[in-house]
Amino acid sequence: MIKKLEEFTMSENTLTQTAPFRFDVVGSLLRPQTLKDAHQDFTAGNITAEELKSIQQTEIKRVVAEQIKLGLHAVTDGEFNRSWWHLDFLWGLTGVGHYDYQQSYKFHGDHTRTDNAELIGPVAANPEHPFYADFTFLNSLVPAGVLAKQTIPAPTLLFRDNRSDNWHNFYDTWDQYLAAVAKAYHDTIQHFYDLGCRYIQLDDTTWAFLISKLNETAGSEEQAQYVKLAEDSVTLINSAIADLPSDLTITTHICRGNFKSTFLFSGAYDVVAKYLAQLKYDGLFLEYDNDRAGDFGPLATIWNHDAHKRLVLGLITSKFPELETHKAIIDRLNDAATHVPLANLALSTQCGFASTEEGNKLTEAQQWAKLHLVRDVAEQVW
Repeated sequence: MIKKLEEFTMSENTLTQTAPFRFDVVGSLLRPQTLKDAHQDFTAGNITAEELKSIQQTEIKRVVAEQIKLGLHAVTDGEFNRSWWHLDFLWGLTGVGHYDYQQSYKFHGDHTRTDNAELIGPVAANPEHPFYADFTFLNSLVPAGVLAKQTIPAPTLLFRDNRSDNWHNFYDTWDQYLAAVAKAYHDTIQHFYDLGCRYIQLDDTTWAFLISKLNETAGSEEQAQYVKLAEDSVTLINSAIADLPSDLTITTHICRGNFKSTFLFSGAYDVVAKYLAQLKYDGLFLEYDNDRAGDFGPLATIWNHDAHKRLVLGLITSKFPELETHKAIIDRLNDAATHVPLANLALSTQCGFASTEEGNKLTEAQQWAKLHLVRDVAEQVW
C-alpha cells in the first residue's frame, strides 16, 4: 500500500509544498467559443487587436479563478494568448520567422495547419517578446501562495521539422549554433524571472520523437544521427537552464503529441531514459495515460536517485472525456512507487487540453472534472 503523508520522513515532507506540486496542471486549457469567435472576427477584420486582447484577458481571468477555486498551487493562463503551444513562442525569438511548411504534422487520424518556424538570422532573446506582457498579466491575477506558471517550448524544438536546416547561413559550426540557442533561452528565462516568474515549464516533443526513431533504427547505421540528436539535446537544455536563480523551478513536459485528441508518437521511455536522467530539471511531467507509454520500469533511471527531483505522472488522460476511477489511478501510483519513492512523485493529466487552439474532443465541464480528479486522488494519496 502507498504510505500516507504522515509516514514520510521530514526530508520527504520538505517536497510537499514545492513545485512541481502533488497535483499540478500541464498548461493549456480548452479555448471557450467566445475566444474562438474573437479570433475569427480579428482575422476577418471585424475587431481590433485591442478588442481581441480584451476578450483574451477576460477569459484568462475566468479560468485563473477556476483553477484557484479548484485548489491548484500553480495556475496558467490556459495558453489563451497563442494559437500553437510552440510556434507562437518560437516566432517571438529574434532570428526566427514564420513560413508555410506545406506539410501537415502527421498525427494519427487527423492533420494540422501547415504553419512552421525557420531561422531568418542569428538566434537571440527578444526583449520585446509578447509572452513577457502575457506573463505579467497572468502574474497580476494570482493571490499570495499561488504561482503563475509559465509554459514555453523547449529549445530542442528548433531542431525539428526543418527549422534549423539553414543554420550554416548564420553560424560557422553546429556547436556555435547550439550555444546561441542556449543563450537565447537562458536570457529569456532570466527575463521571465526578473518579471516575477518562479515556475517555468519547457514543453518538449523531441524525446517522444526520439523514442520512435531510436526504436525504428535499432541496429542500423541510421541510428547514430538520433543518438547525436539526443546527446545534443541534453547539452542544449542543460546549458540553457544552467546558473539560473535557485528559487526558480524549471520543469519539462515530455509530450507525445496532442491535437484534437490524437497523438504523434508511441513507445516506452527505456531508450531515452539515460538521457532524461542527465537533464538538470527540477521535475519531469511524463505521459502515462495508456499502454503507448510502456511500463514504469524506466522511472528509476529517469529519476536517477535525485532527492530533489519530482516525476509528475500523467495518469489521467486529457484526450477523452471518460473519467478514470480513483482506484485505477491509485493502483498505478502504487506500481510507480515500487520504482521511485512516492515522495518524489506527483500527479497530473498526461498533457494539456488544447495544445493548439482547436482543442481536444471534450467539453469544458469534462476538462474541469479531469482536473478535480487529479486533485482528489492526490489529496487521498498524499
